[in-house]
Order: sequence, then structure tokens, then C-alpha cells
Amino acid sequence: MAKNDPYAALRIKEFNIFLLVRFALVFGWSMQFIVIEWQVYALTNDKLSLGIIGLCEFLPAFLFAPFAGHIVDKKEKRNLFTLCIALFSLISFGLFWLTSEAIESSWTVNYILYGIYSLVFFGGVLRAFFGPTIFSLIALIVPKKLYPNAATWSSSTWKGANVFGALCGGFLIAWIGVHHTLGIIFSLVMLALILVFGIKKKPVLNKKTNESVMDSLKVGLRFVFNDKVILGALTLDMIAVLFGGAVAIFAVFAKDVLDAGPRGFGFLNAALSSGSIITMVATTYLPITKNTGKKLLISVFGFGICMIIFGASKLLWLSLVALFLSGVFDGVSMVIRQTILQLKTPDDMRGRVGAVNSMFVGSSNELGALESGVAAKLFGAPLAVILGGTVTLITVTTMHFKNKSLRELDLTKDIEEHEKDGV
Repeated sequence: MAKNDPYAALRIKEFNIFLLVRFALVFGWSMQFIVIEWQVYALTNDKLSLGIIGLCEFLPAFLFAPFAGHIVDKKEKRNLFTLCIALFSLISFGLFWLTSEAIESSWTVNYILYGIYSLVFFGGVLRAFFGPTIFSLIALIVPKKLYPNAATWSSSTWKGANVFGALCGGFLIAWIGVHHTLGIIFSLVMLALILVFGIKKKPVLNKKTNESVMDSLKVGLRFVFNDKVILGALTLDMIAVLFGGAVAIFAVFAKDVLDAGPRGFGFLNAALSSGSIITMVATTYLPITKNTGKKLLISVFGFGICMIIFGASKLLWLSLVALFLSGVFDGVSMVIRQTILQLKTPDDMRGRVGAVNSMFVGSSNELGALESGVAAKLFGAPLAVILGGTVTLITVTTMHFKNKSLRELDLTKDIEEHEKDGV
């Protein structure tokens, strides 16, 4: 096996442009999520309203994902990515407009909330396309032998953007207010729209032009559900995000549990993501291809433990430490999952598999926001997080004993075969 080059994927110009585009988008999206969560909670002072935001984004992202995967596999990826960014810019501008003084002084709170929920809903539709498009585009930019390295840098960029987006979101709310922060987000999206044209158009690898939509969807779903490794990896992350995550109710912890205010709100979000990015950068030097399955199970189990500690904590410093460590485990889990998907997915099915991944993991972020809001309303935020972490531990334990293929997974041979073939 060739010597590991931690910067191999970064030597490809188009991949660097792709990373810049992704950073700008995720940085803006991360800030936008935080700003909207804060604004809605400030308008309503109702924990359930935070769950409604999650529902508004989950429903379209989940329902449209299978169809999005079919379309992505049939269409040219660069242009489709460009269209998604352009439509996202309209949503960002709409939120910027809804929080202006003119609207706040002339519209009732309910009308403003309906406007925010509507834009979040259309954002969910776009999310259904973003996931499979990005997943497919990476595979067309870098050769197969560099998939693990590219997945690490792409995931690190995603998390890095979340770190700074979360941190800046909380601080900017306090410094310049919600409206001007959303203006900065709109500018970032427009920057991404300009940068994306630095990537050339890519070939369409799915040549089955006569395949019906339903047949296409069935093939994609059948592939995922018949592969125990992919299905197991997706299930672990879905449960961890759905029940173990608490991002959607960080505003409640910052305001009501820890009395930390908007700056503490930004720190809570940043602590979770900062642990992830540090770990993911480290994995470029320490690859996770050996004993991959065991490392995935350990990382998700560690994440669950940390979330239980966070839920029980009443001290800001302890909460930040628990979130940072949960981010460390989450970072390992994310890199492993993306590497598994990139190596195990056929080229002509990347859109559909990416869509299923969005349904399992991406959409579970929004559904998890709804679950967190409802659980916090019923049991209180601390107990809700503790229960979610416990569910995560039970799931990992069950997967360890029931899924031998995942438990014994080792990707070393897969990497060696691609290096031998020179692809």
C-alpha cells in the first residue's frame, strides 16, 4: 500500500474550488439555522416552535429525497449544483427581508412566523437535492483511490464551516442583530454561486434513459437495504442524530438551563463542531480504513455517553467539554460513514444512494429537531437529551451483536485495490 499523503485530494484544483463553495454554503447555512432558531424562540418563547422549524425542513427533505436522487443520477452535476445554490440565495434573501424593520413594524408576529416556516420548508426541498448532488460531484472530481482522503477533507470543511458559522452566528446576533446577520449570509451564498463556475461540467454516468422513476427508486432503495454495511452505518448515524443530538434546543440550554445568553449559545454550537473538525483533520494523517467497523461503533457509543453528560450538566464549562468530546466522536463517525458510502457505491447510483443517505441522516437532523422540541416540551430539555443519549447507546449495543458485517468491516483491501488499478 502506498504511503499515505494527507494532502492528496487538495492537489486537485477543482476539488479546492469545491471545498471553497461548500465552506461558504455551510458557513451561511449554519449561521442561518442558528439565527432562525434564536429569532423564532425570541418571538414565541415556546420550545415547541423550535420543533416546528425542524418539521418544516424535514418533511420536504425526506419526501423529495428519492425523486431528487433519480434526477441527480440523470442530470449533469455541476449545473444542478449551481441551480440549487441560486435557489438557496432566494431563500436567504427572503429571510433577510422578513427580519427587516419595515416588515417587523407592519406584520404581526404570526405572519412573520408563517413566512419563516414557509421559507424553511422550501429550504427543505433544496436540501433533498443538495445532498445527493454534492455526494455525486465529489466522485467526479477526484479519482477513486483518493475517495477516503477527499471524504475526510470534505467532511472537515463541512464541520469547519459549522464551527465558524455557529460561533459567528451567536456573536453576530449579539453585535449586529438578526437582520444584518442574515444579510451577511445572503452575501456568502452569492459568493458560492460565483465560485461554482470554476468547476467544469461533468459526464452523466447513468445511461439508463428508459428507466422509469419508480424502477429507478426501487433499484436505489434495494441496493442500500441489501447491503448490511451501508445500512448499518446509516442506521447508526440516523439514531445518533435523531435521538442523541440536541442542537435544535441549544437555545433553551443557553437561555434557561445555563443562563449563558447569545454568546453562550454560539459557544455551545461551536464546541460540538470544533471537536469534530479537529478529529477529522487528524484522520487525514491517521486513516480510519483499518478495523473500520469497530471504530464506527466505538465513536457512536462515545457520542451517546457525552450527550448524557451534557444533558445532566448545569455548568457551562462542563457542558462545553461534553459537547467538544461528542464532536470528536461525531467527527470520526462522519468520516467513516462518508468513506464507506464513497467506496461501496457504484458510480451510476451515487445520486440515489446519496438521496437515501439524506433521508437517513440529513433528514434526521430536521426530524431530530422536532423530536428534541417535543421531548423538551414534555420532559424538560435536560431529561430529553439524557433519554436521547441512552437510546443511542442501546442502538450501538444492538448493532454490535446483530450486524457482524459492519462489526468486522475493514476497508484496507478496498483502498489497495483502487491504488493497484490506478483509479
